[in-house]
Amino acid sequence: MSEHPILVALPAPRRPAARTSNGRTWSPSMRTVQLASMIVIAAVIVSPLIMLFVASLKSDRFQILSEMGSLKAFWVSNPSLRNFAEVATLTGAAPFGRYLLNSLFILTATVVGSLLINSMGGFVLARGTLPGRALVLVCVIAVYVIPQESIVMPLLIMITRLGLSDSFTAQILPWLASPFYIFLFYQFFAQMPRELHEAAALDGASFFRIYRSIFLPLSLPTFATVSILVGVETWNQYLWPVLVSRTDYSRPISVAIASLFAADDVFWDRAMAASVLMMLPILMFYLVFQRWFVTAFISSAIKG
Repeated sequence: MSEHPILVALPAPRRPAARTSNGRTWSPSMRTVQLASMIVIAAVIVSPLIMLFVASLKSDRFQILSEMGSLKAFWVSNPSLRNFAEVATLTGAAPFGRYLLNSLFILTATVVGSLLINSMGGFVLARGTLPGRALVLVCVIAVYVIPQESIVMPLLIMITRLGLSDSFTAQILPWLASPFYIFLFYQFFAQMPRELHEAAALDGASFFRIYRSIFLPLSLPTFATVSILVGVETWNQYLWPVLVSRTDYSRPISVAIASLFAADDVFWDRAMAASVLMMLPILMFYLVFQRWFVTAFISSAIKG
């Protein structure tokens, strides 16, 4: 009889299924479906941007129109920057370079002014000692539910009577204060420990000094969130700039691009290049502040 040991094949140990943060188990097939779903969603969201950028590199506007509904819209054989050279000018019939600079100036002034005014308003409502603060807060929340379009005509009449039509002031001044952003800052300042304010007041710091030196550095995530929201809202405005901008002096790029599609003969090559010029600044603006933006929204969701 043989004395060799008998080898028995044992089944390989099963790999434990991955667990999510809430304790659920995900099988490999479920993870594959999840990954495929994310890829499809990302492709649907990003595909118009890819099509826009590719079309801006095509020099033939009739080719852009004919290939719009096919896969050829995502590919360019002979890329050219001629469209950007034609639209990125400060003079001429369509000075999109000037329109872009106008939009950048309006964006910068609106964001900076909105941060200062709304943060100060929220700080006064949260930490001030003025009587009637609760009533003011109720009024701020009530004003927020009023649609912006319903106050456009009264604002236009006021701007016209003040002689501010066709100016940068007309596009910046009405949107510096916002009830939503005041309430957003109010929520952040109200949940801060009161001991910080009391300790600084005991040391002799003024009300504005407490805001500037203590609460302002702690509210950078909220500042970043408001910056992105105000920036996107200002950059995409169309109705109000159409009403108050009548010449190239203060016309933003959003109104200028829309005017291209109002013509009988649409120059698709220039329109696509101008659209890319409009898209890039706000995209870079978001990428700069995205870390604080995501942090602020995550913390708000956890506290809520």
